[in-house]
Amino acid sequence: MAPAKSSPRRQAGYLHGYSSTEQDRLRRQARVLEPMVHDRLPFWRRRRIVEIGSGVGAQTEILLRRFPELAVTCVERSPHQLADAKRYLASVPWAKGRFTLAEEDALRLSFERESFDGAFLCWILEHVPDPARVLTEARRVLIPGAPIVANEVLNATFFLDPYSPNTLRYWMAFNDHQLEIGGDPFIGAKLGNLLQAAGFHDIRTEVKTFHYDNRSPGERAEFLAYWTDLLLSGAPGLLEAKRVKKAEVLAMKDELDRVGRDPNSVFFYSFIQAHALA
Repeated sequence: MAPAKSSPRRQAGYLHGYSSTEQDRLRRQARVLEPMVHDRLPFWRRRRIVEIGSGVGAQTEILLRRFPELAVTCVERSPHQLADAKRYLASVPWAKGRFTLAEEDALRLSFERESFDGAFLCWILEHVPDPARVLTEARRVLIPGAPIVANEVLNATFFLDPYSPNTLRYWMAFNDHQLEIGGDPFIGAKLGNLLQAAGFHDIRTEVKTFHYDNRSPGERAEFLAYWTDLLLSGAPGLLEAKRVKKAEVLAMKDELDRVGRDPNSVFFYSFIQAHALA
C-alpha cells in the first residue's frame, strides 16, 4: 500500500497512517457502516454540533446529508486530515456553508462553555491517550441537556468461519500494538463508565452487530472486502514496529481470500454506540 508523498508520521494511538489510500478507505468505511452508525441519531432539533475527531470529513458529510438544518464544527488535530476534509467537503453541494474545520486537541478544546447543542464521536476514543479527558471536554462545551453520541470499537468480538488462524494472530498483533502506542481497541465496552465519570446522564449503550452468513451473501461479500482493507491499513505500522512479518501479512491475505470464496463463510463483529445527555 503506497504512502502519500508527503504523508506525515503516525500520531500516538493511531496505527493506520495518513496516506491518500487510507483517506479513501475511511470514506468507504463511513459509507459501509452508515446504516448502523447513523441509525436514529438524536440531532433533528439541533443546530450546531461538534464532531470530535472528524478526520477526513467522512462522517461529517453523512451528518450534513441526513440533517439538513445542522451545522457541524469539525475538531481534528491532524492538519493533513483537515486539508483532505476541506477538499472533500468542498466537493459536496449540501455541505456548503455548513461546516467549520478546527485544528484542535480534543484534550484541550478552545471553545467556550456551552458552545454546542450536540456532540458526535466516531472511532476516535480508541486512538487517544486520555478518553476520559476528551469526554469531559465534550461535556464542558455542550449546553445542558444536549445529546452526545459516541461510537467505539470492541475488537474482542471479531470472528470468522472458516477458522482463520493467521488472520486471528495478525488481529491480536494489531490490538496489542494499538495498546502499546496509547490506544484502546476494547474501549467500546467502557463507554458507560467513561460517560458517567465525565458527568453525563441518561446514558444508554447499544451493542451493534454485523453478523453475515448465507442469509445475506451480498452484504457478507461487501463487509469482508471492507474488513480486509481495514486489516491491511495497519500492516505498514505493524511491519515497522516488527509486530508482524511480511510473510504473516501475505498468509492473512490468502486466508481472507479463501474465506471470501467459501460459500458458507461467516463474519461477526460488534461495536458499541453510546447515547447520553450533558
